Amino acid sequence: MSNPNANPNPLFLREEELNQGIELLFYAYRDFTSEPDRILEKHGLGRAHHRVVYFVGRNPGTTITDLLRILRITKQSLSRVLKQLIEQNLIDQQSGLRDRRQRLLYLTESGKSLERELSGNQRKRVARAYREAGAEAVEGFRKVMVGIMDDPERDGFNRP
Repeated sequence: MSNPNANPNPLFLREEELNQGIELLFYAYRDFTSEPDRILEKHGLGRAHHRVVYFVGRNPGTTITDLLRILRITKQSLSRVLKQLIEQNLIDQQSGLRDRRQRLLYLTESGKSLERELSGNQRKRVARAYREAGAEAVEGFRKVMVGIMDDPERDGFNRP
């Protein structure tokens, strides 16, 4: 394994540099999700529940269709996750005003509290990393992450 603290290699497209980038993504994700995983386990929930809680919290009133587009999971998987979140009074489901068949999703007060608890540590990690890296590096990170995405425009991001 390469040293992630080494000076940037001007030959950044070489296999070793690419492997280091992959490893950094794996290790960062492991640590980024470790605290939320412990919290979720206490509630009998998993990462899929966290993603739903996060995106419903960021998009109050989102529809099932929009959530399926964001998460790119099956209706069956989302249905299972939503059922549990609704049963635990973390998400409230309301009928649409124009189309009563439409289901709009909102976090309950308990859901908002759980989202703050789950994402609080993650926000602190990202803030610390951003502060240490500086604005130019943050913009570079954003460009790299958007570049990895299949269709950033679909998810509300523009390619650099």
